Amino acid sequence: MTATAPATAAPEAATAARVSVARGYRFELVKLVSQWRIRLLVLACWIAPGLFVAGVSRQSTLPADTLFGRWMPATGWAGPLVILGFSGTWALPLLTSVVAGDVFASEDRLGTWRHLLVAVRSPRRIFAAKALASLTVILLLVAGLAASSTIGGLVAVGNHPLVGLDGHSLAPGAAAGRVLLAWACVLAPTLALAGIGLLGSVALGRSPMGLLLPAVVALAMQLAQMLPLPVAVRLALPSWAFIAWNGLFTAPAQLGPLLIGIVVSLVWAVTATALAQVLFLRRDFTNLTDDGAGRRAVTAGLLPLAGLVAVTIAVVAAVTGATGSGISQDKVQHSLATEFAHLYRLQTEQLNRPAVTEARLKATATCDKGSVKVAAEGPGNDWRCVVSWHLPGVEATGTAVYQLDVTSDGRFVADGDGPKEVNGYFLVRTPTGDAPNPLWQFDGNVGLLRSSKG
Repeated sequence: MTATAPATAAPEAATAARVSVARGYRFELVKLVSQWRIRLLVLACWIAPGLFVAGVSRQSTLPADTLFGRWMPATGWAGPLVILGFSGTWALPLLTSVVAGDVFASEDRLGTWRHLLVAVRSPRRIFAAKALASLTVILLLVAGLAASSTIGGLVAVGNHPLVGLDGHSLAPGAAAGRVLLAWACVLAPTLALAGIGLLGSVALGRSPMGLLLPAVVALAMQLAQMLPLPVAVRLALPSWAFIAWNGLFTAPAQLGPLLIGIVVSLVWAVTATALAQVLFLRRDFTNLTDDGAGRRAVTAGLLPLAGLVAVTIAVVAAVTGATGSGISQDKVQHSLATEFAHLYRLQTEQLNRPAVTEARLKATATCDKGSVKVAAEGPGNDWRCVVSWHLPGVEATGTAVYQLDVTSDGRFVADGDGPKEVNGYFLVRTPTGDAPNPLWQFDGNVGLLRSSKG
């Protein structure tokens, strides 16, 4: 009797000492938010974007090289889109590096794995708790960026219509919905970078490369997006979803590339997180010198992700049938003519001229690239276009010249080159005072997967 009592009580004590995923999650979340750098990041994300948007919106010098930067003084909904473009390029990769890239490596530096394993008694629950805690902090940071920039823009400028990337005007309610949806869409590539951060933190241990891995991968993908790669390769990278939200601000919305980018990003997020979990569960915690770094980081981390790139490229190419750069003469001409017609109508309202519709304008564009000897396709800053339109009751055909800089992702900047009455000046004189000329310089978007007829 005395010999069996302790044997029976031992499993009960072990069961009672188990820590659930919920308790482990709360513990890991408290550990994260107690770090001074995480608290500083939270404060920065919830305060700095609003101050930046409010300050820039009041300045005469605008970030015109940034998408929607020209519209910051006109509507409060342009500010969060400017911050979104900056965040996808720099802020979100760095935030995921600091949070997800360090959540496992910090235990290696402090040497606390044995204490944590004794307390939780399950590597699987430890991984789940740490992954969920880092995800929560990342979502809090993203929400801060979106909320702060939106509040700053609305307070500084006001709730006014937003001009989309094809020149059509979005009412404040529609603009609010599109801005919120755009921020929601970038959560998918952010999760992909977070999964890569977890993988680097587990596989590389206390090595600084584990902390930098999401930022390095994001930088490499951004450089790839700048190269004249085939459109199928471009869409098969998770970084595409940081760009594809542009398609939400055209009519009709260019949802195909955006949905592909979201799906690819989620596949990357699941794959990288699963690889991190497998490496973590296989780790030998009894060996204090084993911090997870070594050959397994390549065989179980790098090679599977490289294989995933090849698979996604093949699948995207087969599903979309996309070939080449996706930027053709017909697409550029259609996008430019459509946007010019919308913006011409906006200029007509500014100057208090007789109203005219896009259908009656019948705007068309004729574009060439470089010279007649060069095929008019692909990105470049040597696109030259002539836009023609007809005003009701006027026999003469109106024409305007534009120089286009088309980037590899389909975005273009149209710079007016005359006549001066249409697009020759930055400002136009309206009955209420000088106002920015919408036809002087504007941003547009070419649908890479859209047919030549638009």
